[in-house]
Amino acid sequence: MSEIKKLITIDLDGTTLNNASKLSAQTIRVIKAAQSAGHIVSIVTGRPNRLSTPIYDELALQSPMINFNGSLGFNPHQRWSEEYQYTINREIVLDLLAVRDDYQIQLIAAEGKNLFLAQQQAPSGLNFFPATLETNEILSSQSLNEDPTSLTIQVTENKLQPLSTYIEAKFGSLVDVNPWGGPHNVIEIGHKGIHKATGVEKIAHYYHIQRKDIIAFGDESNDNAMIEYAGWGVAMNNANDHLKSIANDVTQLNNEHDGLATYLQDYLKLDVV
Repeated sequence: MSEIKKLITIDLDGTTLNNASKLSAQTIRVIKAAQSAGHIVSIVTGRPNRLSTPIYDELALQSPMINFNGSLGFNPHQRWSEEYQYTINREIVLDLLAVRDDYQIQLIAAEGKNLFLAQQQAPSGLNFFPATLETNEILSSQSLNEDPTSLTIQVTENKLQPLSTYIEAKFGSLVDVNPWGGPHNVIEIGHKGIHKATGVEKIAHYYHIQRKDIIAFGDESNDNAMIEYAGWGVAMNNANDHLKSIANDVTQLNNEHDGLATYLQDYLKLDVV
């Protein structure tokens, strides 16, 4: 393999994946060609590792992967000396369980590298979570015996802002509260000051790659820090307006039409078979 040239960090939903949350054949070919040319490709996603490792395998990656918007960095199949995990005090989870009714919370999911527990009133309708929970997946003060890495909370629309305000007021010095983009009334809670750029910086340092040699792709507000940190930040054609405004470039095509693959092939002048 030739000398490593670039670190390519890729968001998944709305970026590398199409609207059916699948990889296209062209995307797989281009990313494999990038690796064959000596570049490092790393997934940097808000998804939990349980939902991104199959994609990692489909792309035949060997690099570290970043999950939970920067709070977890690890290699799915081999030891990574720089593995890390930022967590949230479990007492915050217990507090939110206690005010579930007050804020009409429909789902609370507490996750980590080897943790998945949830409390829900009914199937959430979010494809990131099981429609029905197994007995050993029920979140409670008894079952949660470790600090989670990420909290995902779904509420009724009129309680989204009041709940965010409550969490910020009570725990704002400890956690960041981020709303999901799109139609769902969901907020995500993570360790204070941790974002996707946290993970990108750790991977770049590990491979001795300078910021100017990092290419990052994203589409939503949780990609802001990564796009700004990268030497070359690329917003998808379907990205929100703010991300487009801070990116170095915007793909001509969206995620449904191989926008990332087409851009990367042209930018790196890849020979794709």
